Amino acid sequence: MKQVLLYCRPGFEKECAGEITDKAAQLEVYGFPRLTKNSGYVLFECYQDGDAQKLIKEITFSQLIFSRQMIAVVGQCEDLDPSDRISPILEACEGLPTGGDLRVETPDNNEAKELLKFCRKFTVPLRQAMRKHKVLFAKENPKRPAIHVCFTRPGCCLVGYSMSNNNSPFYMGIPRLKFPADAPSRSTLKLEEAFHTFIPREEWDERLASGMWAVDLGACPGGWTYQLVRRSMFVHSVDNGMMAESLMETGQVKHHQADGFKFEPPRKNVTWLVCDMVEKPSRVAQLMGEWIIDRWAKEAIFNLKLPMKNRYEEVKEDIDNLRIFLRDNGVRYEMQAKHLYHDREEITIHLRRIN
Repeated sequence: MKQVLLYCRPGFEKECAGEITDKAAQLEVYGFPRLTKNSGYVLFECYQDGDAQKLIKEITFSQLIFSRQMIAVVGQCEDLDPSDRISPILEACEGLPTGGDLRVETPDNNEAKELLKFCRKFTVPLRQAMRKHKVLFAKENPKRPAIHVCFTRPGCCLVGYSMSNNNSPFYMGIPRLKFPADAPSRSTLKLEEAFHTFIPREEWDERLASGMWAVDLGACPGGWTYQLVRRSMFVHSVDNGMMAESLMETGQVKHHQADGFKFEPPRKNVTWLVCDMVEKPSRVAQLMGEWIIDRWAKEAIFNLKLPMKNRYEEVKEDIDNLRIFLRDNGVRYEMQAKHLYHDREEITIHLRRIN
């Protein structure tokens, strides 16, 4: 196995490629990325056989920023005959570990997405054939690798697998969220997706509990505040603009018309700090670090806006500087960064103090 397939947002193939090349080199695995602009995926070609398997096991998927999924490729099918697509795919499965789940999917680009209806219909007969040929277990097993058949265009697919304990649990690496009709802006989906991505579901009752206090910097009109309010939290919403009246009527929101960089919470009982301000990423990262260092909040979710060029390099520098800032102040922490589906020219970071 020499290829690793990574899904990403269309237009961010260069950043995805730079990141996997960097992470692979840290493991002394060398190769080169193949990418096409706006394709929504990257193929990393390793020089040594077996290195693809090493990468999907030893690179921590949650620490990849620009990748939505990480798959070791074992085979490829070209120009499949519509009368029998299954046989060539089964042949391409040689070398796969027995899988616990099957995902027939496409990259997130306009051309490939037209195949999604086909992928869903094709999943049932392909799953049956794979179970018959022992490619899949007879029943779904979430502890076993997930088998991926990725159609990049009609009749052409890549076959591979991801590790169930080191992958995205979502189809195509994308959580399916519905926009709430009463939310004041679509940005609300960014924070909801961040909760799904960064906070284990079994910890929601404890870490996203009702009655907590939160601060939302750059809140207006209230897309992120909405997510906190619907979880029965109380929120200091900070912005010089106006908040949605529906949120103010809940009695859970205190609106502070103030500069987010100068605001100090009136009481130091804040659990969550969230921030989606349009500012230089280095300034926002510094501010988030200060709140965590000063114990003004226990956890933070915030966006860093991306520059037009050198996006991966800028992100890496800002995160490295934040790590140094926290370390120099004696803070033990957990941090994850991800280019979420509902992000555009930004990434989302979760920071949690653990001492």
